[in-house]
Amino acid sequence: MDQSNDHIAGRKVFFLFPSASVRDGVIQELAQREYEVYAAENKDALRRALRKYPDSIVFVDANEKMPEEDRDAWIAAVSGDPDTQGVSIGVIASGGSDELRRKYDSDTKVACGYTALDPDLEKSAAAIMDILQKGEAKGRRKHLRAVIADEVFASISVPLGDARLNGWIKDISAAGVSFSLEGNPDIAKNALVKDIQIGLADLSLNVEGALFGSRMASRERIYALLFSQGTDCRTREKIRNYIRQNLQLAMDAELS
Repeated sequence: MDQSNDHIAGRKVFFLFPSASVRDGVIQELAQREYEVYAAENKDALRRALRKYPDSIVFVDANEKMPEEDRDAWIAAVSGDPDTQGVSIGVIASGGSDELRRKYDSDTKVACGYTALDPDLEKSAAAIMDILQKGEAKGRRKHLRAVIADEVFASISVPLGDARLNGWIKDISAAGVSFSLEGNPDIAKNALVKDIQIGLADLSLNVEGALFGSRMASRERIYALLFSQGTDCRTREKIRNYIRQNLQLAMDAELS
């Protein structure tokens, strides 16, 4: 596997034809560990997308959704294409198979090898994370963030003096949020703001944090706020789930 330091911003991780247990268990666990992970159900669309993201990592799930002959042809096509030959490919399967292990670890020898998934999904996720760490999948970033499109409902309500100002979220991570507020008020840097109400689609959160700074962008002021260290784990988990769904929705448009 490529051990270079080129993946500063991290690498996208795709699971091609993931089983239900992988989608609902392994992928969710990886998202909570701040990996940028996607499910893909269209091999041809994924191959096109990989030309745009040629440093990605792809785990092909060896199941009934993709016959072995088609799987091997797809792997060979991606590996043999100059535009996608930098993609690191691995094969995963439930139950394990000595034949498949020999094939993908020795004969075909894909970069990320063959991984037999354990019935214990935490163990399976740990095995995948070990591969991702070696592949520098996170790069130098610590947190994933979702950039909020204008048409997506993502609101914020901030108490300021005796008033409560409404605004719009620009991007969010498990560490903090950037947003605009009506009236572009001045807020002191490092000010601790409590009782902040965040609305993300059908998700409502109450947080507090310190204002990191602000800047003018066109006619609106953009504020950056870091969540307090005491922000509970469940709140951060909900934010990561939202980010995962937000990123997957955007990627689905490219994989259709």
